[in-house]
Amino acid sequence: MALTSVRPSRPQPVTERKWVYLFEEGNKDMRDLLGGKGAGVAEMTRAGLPVPPGFTITTEACNAYYAAGKRFPDGMWEQALEALHHVEEKAGKKLGDVANPLLVSVRSGAKFSMPGMMDTVLNLGLNPNTLEGLAKLTSDRRFALDAYRRFIQMFGKIVLGIEAEKFEKRLEAAKEKARVKTDPELKPEQLEKLVKEFKDVILKESGKPFPDDPLEQMRAAIEAVFSS
Repeated sequence: MALTSVRPSRPQPVTERKWVYLFEEGNKDMRDLLGGKGAGVAEMTRAGLPVPPGFTITTEACNAYYAAGKRFPDGMWEQALEALHHVEEKAGKKLGDVANPLLVSVRSGAKFSMPGMMDTVLNLGLNPNTLEGLAKLTSDRRFALDAYRRFIQMFGKIVLGIEAEKFEKRLEAAKEKARVKTDPELKPEQLEKLVKEFKDVILKESGKPFPDDPLEQMRAAIEAVFSS
């Protein structure tokens, strides 16, 4: 899922605006509307390259968000959910499905790359339940726990604006306690404790618990893209 945030090229009546484009609906000539990344993946999709399914929220939606006092424009969230369902069908997975979870990435983009645009959020859709599903699908609980740990860390830093150092300190302390030098050397039980510590950081710094609802995660990530 690619999200963009620059000024639109031409206004359209609000009732007629299309805020969300599936990758297969765009092309390389739509950089103003889809951003460089969005137009790029659209063109690769049209060329038949093996691009994972996804969608782009337009630059016009970002401008409308600010014009409305930082509120999603009418119809945008509904269009995003409809596009998500299309992605789920093509991927054969579903966001939040315990047995076969869909994990998505959320990234910002503009016509031209610029300072201040947020980093990519990976593994969105993980929670305590989908974590177990991923562990079973991969037969690797350590991999699933590490993916979850990284997602919480990225979400806290990128979406919630929490200082990266607050997570890094706990990661380094966990490695020191385990007497290892690298992240991959941490065992599942140590990662489970780290996940809890990261969630405690988020609760303390943001005043709210880490969201388990994948749709709540996605909505917050979209708002973070717009804000960046």
